[in-house]
Amino acid sequence: MIYLNGSFIPIEDARISVLDRGFIFGDGVYEVVPVYSRRLFRLTEHLHRLQDSLDGIRLRNPHSDIEWRGLLEQIIASNESDDQYLYLHITRGVAPRDHAFPGDAMPTVFIMSAPLLVSPKELLATGVSAITANDNRWLRCDIKATSLLPNVLLRQMAVDAGAVETLLLREGFLTEGSTSNIFVVKDKMLLAPPKSYLMLPGITYDVVLELAVAHDIPHEVREVSEYEIRTAQELLLTSSTKEIMPITRLDGKLVGSGKPGTIFTQLYQLYQNYKATVMRGNIVV
Repeated sequence: MIYLNGSFIPIEDARISVLDRGFIFGDGVYEVVPVYSRRLFRLTEHLHRLQDSLDGIRLRNPHSDIEWRGLLEQIIASNESDDQYLYLHITRGVAPRDHAFPGDAMPTVFIMSAPLLVSPKELLATGVSAITANDNRWLRCDIKATSLLPNVLLRQMAVDAGAVETLLLREGFLTEGSTSNIFVVKDKMLLAPPKSYLMLPGITYDVVLELAVAHDIPHEVREVSEYEIRTAQELLLTSSTKEIMPITRLDGKLVGSGKPGTIFTQLYQLYQNYKATVMRGNIVV
């Protein structure tokens, strides 16, 4: 079951106009919210990021936070999995094709659910491979826009190379991955690129830094150079669907020892403990 413009319907029955600006221009934004044991995870933060994305493209929010929560909880209840990820998609609506904003179009709102699958234990034990590429995307990567063709092409580069992710470099510094945020461990220090218009402000990125503060893990939020990436002891990728994963090969070379490191192991366990606390309802999300 999905939600589309006021109705809960089977996904097979969903229809949108070919003149929807999301279809014509990619004129819209999206958000992905994980669900554990049918509990929304850090919904406040996800809705705040959604609002920032809507503000970034000058599109009014069609719902209040309370209304969003109600819609999402109905989608959760309408689908079978206890662990899900919810995809929210908002476009500027249907209008005659013209680059300028239409004056009276109603936003198109689409929500769907899919099972949230945990990372296989073997990948957590061995780590995954990644490659690097030049970050050739636009200069508003902080907007979670539906027009994702540059990310699609960069992610496909990783797939073609038999890797899981593409780490993006702009003028010699790390921005993020094609579908994730990236952390670097150098000289026992956890390094995170600072939030800016060049990267998406990740919700899991925030959780990792909160855990680092709470558990006295040495860390710095600053620009991270390509040299630091290529000489790192550990590389980690984070996202709402992958949580935290170790990168153990970069461009065909071992990262550190070639095995998941101690910072990853510590953060992964702390994240699982935090998630379990959330699922028990001891943290308001």
